[in-house]
Amino acid sequence: MQVFHRRSLDESPTEEDTRTRISKAALRLFSRKGYEATTTKDLAAAAGVAEGTLFRHFANKKSILIEVATKGWVEILTDLLTELSEMGSYKAVAQVMRRRMLRMQESSDLMRVCFMEAQFHPELRDRIQSEVIAKMTDVAEAFFQTAMDRGVYRKTNPKIVAQVFLGMFAIAGFSDRTIIDPTASPQTMQEMAEGIADIFLHGVLPRE
Repeated sequence: MQVFHRRSLDESPTEEDTRTRISKAALRLFSRKGYEATTTKDLAAAAGVAEGTLFRHFANKKSILIEVATKGWVEILTDLLTELSEMGSYKAVAQVMRRRMLRMQESSDLMRVCFMEAQFHPELRDRIQSEVIAKMTDVAEAFFQTAMDRGVYRKTNPKIVAQVFLGMFAIAGFSDRTIIDPTASPQTMQEMAEGIADIFLHGVLPRE
């Protein structure tokens, strides 16, 4: 006897699934075409939804841009917290750099969108600064302050150290377009990560 099963309600896409799909499509399109050249019709087609569905989830196209960028940076911040907490020691900066490089493809679209669009949309720049960059700096500053208190790093301004570290962190995450070939082997990326970490920890002057 043939038995028919009704489709479970759990199998249908949820509102959150749809919102996520729109966000992912927006990130791809904004990265490749730019925000201004991407229409809401383009977004709807790429996300596989009706154009009206976009506005059920987002007030307008600008709100999609801001959510895509800020949510992406929050994920990067979460990654950073995890990486710092898993460091074998305060000197194990190379492992953080290497993880950034190995995951560079995951964040390259986000960085491209932020670098391109933040200069044209002050509200986007302000949201990223207030909600993410400031928090990342505070977390890193506390991390380096603790290392200084324990005598691992020499006493200096921990906020400046944090800002330098986060600058390297961003470069490592965007390294396929800045400092290293995108087809580089894991060994090459490890060597680059160790080089960045060595310069961060010891500078470039000869040791006495």
